[in-house]
Amino acid sequence: MQSTHCQTRVNAVVNEFEDVKIERLEAGRLTVLIERNEIEEQLVSAIMRAGYNVIPERSEKSSSCSTGCCG
Repeated sequence: MQSTHCQTRVNAVVNEFEDVKIERLEAGRLTVLIERNEIEEQLVSAIMRAGYNVIPERSEKSSSCSTGCCG
């Protein structure tokens, strides 16, 4: 997810989820706020189907995912 094209693809996937807010999207890293934790698995699966690796990380306030570009 280093290129603008990849970031746009991931942004489009995340925007399909009403209860997910992008907090930060930068090269190689996506941080989101998930309002309902039960949709986290669905979000991770959708990002992976788009062709990106996902390594979930947790913070005290929110759930976040880090993605790697194209495998």
